[in-house]
Amino acid sequence: MAGAGLLESFLAAIQASLSVLLVISYGGLAAWLGLLNHANTKAISKICVRMFLPALLFTKIGAELHAGSASRYLLIFVWAILCHLISFVIGIVAHLGLGMPDWVTVAIMFNNTTSYPLLLITALDDTGILKSLIVTDETSRAAIERAKSYFLVFATVSSCLTFAVGPRLIDSEHAPEPDDKEEDELTADNLSDENENESLARQVGEETGLLHPHSSSVQFLDPFSSSSFFPSNRKISTPKSRNPSHNRRASIVPKTRWQKLGPRTKWWLLFISDFFNAPLLGAVLGAIVGLIPSLHRAFFSSTEDGGIFTAWLTASLKNIGGLFVPLPVVVAGVSLYTSMKDAAQHTQEGKKLPLLTVTFILVVRFVIWPIASIGFIYLIATTTDTLGTDPMLWFTMMLMPTGPPAMKLITLIQVSDGEPEDEVNIAKLLTISYVISPILSLTVVGSLMASQAGIK
Repeated sequence: MAGAGLLESFLAAIQASLSVLLVISYGGLAAWLGLLNHANTKAISKICVRMFLPALLFTKIGAELHAGSASRYLLIFVWAILCHLISFVIGIVAHLGLGMPDWVTVAIMFNNTTSYPLLLITALDDTGILKSLIVTDETSRAAIERAKSYFLVFATVSSCLTFAVGPRLIDSEHAPEPDDKEEDELTADNLSDENENESLARQVGEETGLLHPHSSSVQFLDPFSSSSFFPSNRKISTPKSRNPSHNRRASIVPKTRWQKLGPRTKWWLLFISDFFNAPLLGAVLGAIVGLIPSLHRAFFSSTEDGGIFTAWLTASLKNIGGLFVPLPVVVAGVSLYTSMKDAAQHTQEGKKLPLLTVTFILVVRFVIWPIASIGFIYLIATTTDTLGTDPMLWFTMMLMPTGPPAMKLITLIQVSDGEPEDEVNIAKLLTISYVISPILSLTVVGSLMASQAGIK
């Protein structure tokens, strides 16, 4: 009986993983047919991050978070910080200790924490294998919605850490981009900025630490960027100030005032403005509404029970929030297709895929983290009362640090003036990681079995 249950679980997990992979392939097919390209997917990604995801976070977290469940979300917050910190350390060791490329740290540190797991959990619900984790009288739908809210809290932390570690990591899923008007202004200001940089290079004091000491063109370095953590041997020929994304202005500061600020002040203002992004705002508002009983009732109770916003405002937010789940996965397919196509055009003879680096990243993301997270969460859940009695919480926490790297890797190289072969290698890495993503079926089954054992 146990063997049949294991087989059924594995087949169901395979189906769910293939469902996600097919959605990604539909994006690649759309790009191949010319229905979608980088320009229109960029617009789709922007509205997903700035509107659809905040709406989803508000409705999911607001509906599920209340005084009785606050401790569970606090656990997820701590777990997210711990997972990213451990991944960061592993990446540093791989880069500095094993001599791997600097992008290995970001590949290990940031996995796809939003659209991919949300689509996967929805597909798992369709297979029916998650019903074994429901130990109360709640419906399967209610349990799945709670699981989604758990993933979204983890994703919010991941998003904010992405901004904090690399505000210049501008990608379609997480990072902010300058508005069109601001981008035009920044382009016009680049020449004057470069002239200002020459004089700033001669200054000492707190600004000195932000200037690159060896570049022929003075560059402002972000203390939390990859180039600051990991010295690169690559020759830099183009100053980053020519890229508008490296000369962004914090929207809370007027342009005339911004030009008078010092490099360190600018960096901290950008750090703060990047940290407080739209998804975080949606999550915070959802937490506030969820924790205040009167607001929770107004937004999420039935109309008969005082839900004055439920039938129209909350319903509309749920509708647009639901669009976030499939759209970024389709965009990921488009991005993989276009990146591989562009990479093929820039491939240089003699440059081969760094198999050791790629293998290391895939092993960490698909083997080491699954084993470590399943074992650790199972141990805590069965030996202490720290994680409570919600098996769905255990199951989702086991899955959170696993899975393929996020799409931000391609943009990391693009905005860092990386070598063409680096972009080629990253495009290949992401393609391989998403193609083999059905291997997560083993992680799903392992998490499910461990959670079931924890119940018993």
